Amino acid sequence: MDASEAAKTLLTFTGDLDPNEAYAALHAHGQILQIGDRAFLVNGYDAVDRALRDSAMQKLDAERLDAVRPGWREYRSIALFADSMLRANPPRHTRMRRLAAGVFTARRVEGLRAVISQQVDELLDELTAYAKGLDLVARLAYPLPIGVITALLGVPAADRGRFRELATALTGVLELNWSEDDRKLADAAADELTDYFAHLVAARRADPRDDLVTALAAAHEADGERLTGDELLANLALLLVAGFETTTNLIAGGIVLALDHPAYAGKLRDDPALAPAYVEEVLRIDPPVQVTSRRAEGASAIAGLAIPSGSDLLLLLGAANRDPARFPRPDVFEPGRAGPPPLSFGGGVHYCLGAPLARLEAQIALPALLRRFPGMELIARPRRRPRMNLRGWREVPVTLAG
Repeated sequence: MDASEAAKTLLTFTGDLDPNEAYAALHAHGQILQIGDRAFLVNGYDAVDRALRDSAMQKLDAERLDAVRPGWREYRSIALFADSMLRANPPRHTRMRRLAAGVFTARRVEGLRAVISQQVDELLDELTAYAKGLDLVARLAYPLPIGVITALLGVPAADRGRFRELATALTGVLELNWSEDDRKLADAAADELTDYFAHLVAARRADPRDDLVTALAAAHEADGERLTGDELLANLALLLVAGFETTTNLIAGGIVLALDHPAYAGKLRDDPALAPAYVEEVLRIDPPVQVTSRRAEGASAIAGLAIPSGSDLLLLLGAANRDPARFPRPDVFEPGRAGPPPLSFGGGVHYCLGAPLARLEAQIALPALLRRFPGMELIARPRRRPRMNLRGWREVPVTLAG
């Protein structure tokens, strides 16, 4: 596969694709590939890192969408993401992010360690009833992060079951190639989520709690210029979906890699202190988010290539994490390897707000699972979700007794 074939493979992806062969072909070409007039694929680690941190590289926000895609507000899912911090640029992004950041401080996240450990133990206790065969995505990788983020937000536990399908539908429009059917499903999910949070915000105004819904609703009530009504609902939906969607993929990926690499699984089982390095390597080799994008708002240069103003850039996070110039033997799973941190959570002002929490959940859950069920084995090869950008496992079928 040459670079042009690799680019076509990634840009026209449908179905269950392993993108890593295409990433390797791009690396053989260089750090960045021009794929059209003012359009670029960025795949090298240093080039992606530079673009993530360059203030001239902006998100395609509401103002820019007005110019390039008139009528976009008719698509509820696109509008929801545009109203959130995900697609905003400073200073609007800074204003919204600051309001939510207090929930994800290092001190507060570390304070959740005991709560997460308790939730993990409770979930593992429940697994024994299904020891002869169960899906660890449905029984562990999903319920743990959804339990944590809904508790932080203040979403009632009884409502948790409805969000997995809604998140899958909503995030369809974050893929490179979404169809009209994908968009309709995403729009319906956006409507349902914003309606849900509108009712929850009203309930928290009447009965305030120590949670993020109450705090953000109060910020909106105190000053609508700090957080508009649309921004309030959009960011609550984003925090919910982002709070478990990628963490589910991270935990499931860590389980599959452990089962495929029993020597490393044994080391992690015997020494949970190895968990941080193990999770970093999971993030590097199987990142839950593969792609992000930027638009050049001024002339720039990346890896020696001139980037004209108005250019669109696809930043291949998954490719950057396998750049052989930065990671020797990049396709080999090797926890504890030397090298720079993976770019799986992005970088710069848009660095993932929930990254410390996602890491902590995986660092606790993975060694606990391996200690509790040392004879665990796959009973069939796991199946991937039919997504390239939000890449993860649809199911991980195991027997716990071996």
